Amino acid sequence: MTFSDLGLSPKVLSAVEASGYTNPTPIQAAAIPEVLARKDVLGIAQTGTGKTASFTLPMLTRLEQGRARARMPRTLILEPTRELAAQVEESFAKYGQNHKLSMALLIGGVSFGDQDAKLTRGVDVLIATPGRLLDHHERGRLLLTGIEILVIDEADRMLDMGFIPDIERICKLIPAARQTLFFSATMPPEITRLTEQFLRDPVRIEVARPSSTATTVTQRLIATSDDAADKREVLRREVAQVEGFKNAIIFCNRKRDVAVVYKSLQQHGFKVAALHGDLDQRARMAALDSFKTGEVDLLVASDVAARGLDIPDVSHVVNYDVPIHAEDYVHRIGRTGRAGRSGVALTLVSPSDGKYLETIEKLIKTKLEWQGGAPDAEALASAAPRRRTRGGRAAGAAKTAPKIEAASPAAEAASPAPKERARSAKPPAAAVAPPPAREAPPAARAHRTDGSSPSRGPRNHSERRPPASAHDDAPVLGLGDHVPAFLLRPVRLKRA
Repeated sequence: MTFSDLGLSPKVLSAVEASGYTNPTPIQAAAIPEVLARKDVLGIAQTGTGKTASFTLPMLTRLEQGRARARMPRTLILEPTRELAAQVEESFAKYGQNHKLSMALLIGGVSFGDQDAKLTRGVDVLIATPGRLLDHHERGRLLLTGIEILVIDEADRMLDMGFIPDIERICKLIPAARQTLFFSATMPPEITRLTEQFLRDPVRIEVARPSSTATTVTQRLIATSDDAADKREVLRREVAQVEGFKNAIIFCNRKRDVAVVYKSLQQHGFKVAALHGDLDQRARMAALDSFKTGEVDLLVASDVAARGLDIPDVSHVVNYDVPIHAEDYVHRIGRTGRAGRSGVALTLVSPSDGKYLETIEKLIKTKLEWQGGAPDAEALASAAPRRRTRGGRAAGAAKTAPKIEAASPAAEAASPAPKERARSAKPPAAAVAPPPAREAPPAARAHRTDGSSPSRGPRNHSERRPPASAHDDAPVLGLGDHVPAFLLRPVRLKRA
């Protein structure tokens, strides 16, 4: 089957041919005719199989008829991240080179004024993240009553990571007669139930088992300890010695770990860039561009780079941290082995990652291979260094106890019985009785008569608590053998 068999317009076919593509992928071959037939589509396919073109190409064919009006876009594509939104814009520019269609990209980190100017002129294709889209609508700069096609890309992430209220608000602003398209690499059953309120009799297109990984990616596990310094050393060794290395994306679970790993690699002479959600849009795009152009060959990133980013020739993906959510593993390793190329995915596994690894293997229904053979469970556990507490003691380590030696029979006979020792250690009555009330100092008496406030001298800490004595183990009566300092402060009396 070729693209000419799918019902696309001549202008679109010409652009596809100019891009070097001749045969559609399975998801494209199944989805494009259904989209052209104006049906709602729920598309599920492995990452890197061309889902973006599955809705881009038929939308361009549909948009050849009609014209956009000011502030009323004709189609809307929602993306979870700025990078994915920018990537979809590039796809429309590439495949729509023979069309005179206008586009607008509404993402954070960009001036509202430039975006408002494009909306005022009218756009055929609006690509946006939900937050910035709602900002424009609340400002009165955008009307969604003219939307004909709604696309929700990476649907599981959009619905599962807090976008549900925003998606519901947006869907209420769009005409009910719209066509809705959902595309994602993973679609858990609970997320599928959520799509029922957005889709009407959808055509479910599933060209691969949900949450499956591409066969072109070789997956291996590498055993490490829980020590951060040791883990970074293993990472540097693997990156320097791995066979067939060209470039790699290194994924961390936390943004602060991205910064630490980036700094470590940079200090050891690697050409590296960092990408995470706290960077401004200009820095994020600069990091991506430097990696795409080969200026750097390592990109340390959070999961903001795990979804849908199309960097065609990534030779390796390294999971510095085992992802907490198993679906993220599928998306991470999908950054390599794209478009039929081969790729390698390495995952550093420490003893504390066992439950996450088990969940991943259960999701993808594959037992992952250990590099150099599976490590012994006891050896892997012993490789984990003991976590240090603030006092420097290793967590879980037994506290140092005094050495107890067995007493000789003569010593036992000479020592008093336990009750006798307790009676001998008991302090005299005078020691436990409360001290007599002390007379108020002269300054305090003067305070009571003339109302002036006496100056406070330095506190005598020795009066607050007497030094430890031999009777510290005796039972305490009342407040003990001392009076708290706050009870000794002078009392201010009201004048009669």
